[in-house]
Amino acid sequence: MTSPERTERLVLPGVLTAAEARLTVEGILASQREDGAIPWFRGHHLDPWDHVEAAMALDAAGEHDRAEAGYRWLATHQLPDGSWYAAYADGDAAAPTDRTRETNFCAYVAVGVWHHYLSTGDDAFADRMWPMVSAAVEFVLRLQQPGGQIGWKRDADGTTCDEALLTGSCSVYQALRCALALAEHREEPQPDWELAAGWLGHAIRRHPERFLDKSRYSMDWYYPVLGGALRGPAAKERIEEGWDRFVVPGLGVRCVTPNPWVTGGESAELALALWATGESDHALDILRWMQHLRAEDGMYWTGYVFEDEAVWPEERTTWTAGALLLAVAALGGDDATVQVFGGEGLPQGLEPDCC
Repeated sequence: MTSPERTERLVLPGVLTAAEARLTVEGILASQREDGAIPWFRGHHLDPWDHVEAAMALDAAGEHDRAEAGYRWLATHQLPDGSWYAAYADGDAAAPTDRTRETNFCAYVAVGVWHHYLSTGDDAFADRMWPMVSAAVEFVLRLQQPGGQIGWKRDADGTTCDEALLTGSCSVYQALRCALALAEHREEPQPDWELAAGWLGHAIRRHPERFLDKSRYSMDWYYPVLGGALRGPAAKERIEEGWDRFVVPGLGVRCVTPNPWVTGGESAELALALWATGESDHALDILRWMQHLRAEDGMYWTGYVFEDEAVWPEERTTWTAGALLLAVAALGGDDATVQVFGGEGLPQGLEPDCC
């Protein structure tokens, strides 16, 4: 059982008490399998990105052994090309249900590993996980396009999809910077990764035409900020531009316009992006608003259709709870979470001079 001391850092007035935080952490732990896998919930699938998000939340709550078990699961089941499948039934590595290999899913392990190292200072862990992170990054960068953007996926038959998603590429950008930080810590410079990160950041900031148009989705709105590609005035301008389209006062953030559906994961992620721009008061508002999604067991419903006053879908996912806990940890000053999502100490990559 999670101890009260471990969740004191997750107290945020109007959002979580220590007891409420403890209940949420226990909900994630209850979904984790003995082998370390963290599916969306027991009986549903695991995808590598959301698995890492939940593991990071466990580290923010001080559950370092259970978080490390999640990374061991990834290291054990990494495919020979450095990737993972997009989905595994209930986290069973022998039962993949989607053999697509998505680049942002695979890259995100670098964010989680660096976060765990910052949370624990465990050099032995960093050494053990380095081959996994390196192989994952190399898989992802094999799908980088000449314009810097990252191809979305490799299909089960080996065919690559060269089209790029802005949200996915922004997540990869954050992951590359965390991978570079790990490389620097190990004194193993990776100049090719620096170039790749520079080109990717440039594409995100300067060339929206290089990405599929998913502007109806709120993630495409805030992810350039959340992933660290935009900071300062440009970040604030982007948030202001989309605010009225996506934010529903008192409820949270739409997943996609014009649908009357607010979702917990997007709301918590926007709170993180707002915090990263220095808008902590607005971040706190968002987190308070989304408490209508909290269930009695401490987990969070995925979303709410406000025109029908209906919870939908009827599921409470580990990654929604994980995103909420990470946002609370950032606002509360948890050092590892601040460094990973604030990004001030992460390498920038080498910005190209042209194009």
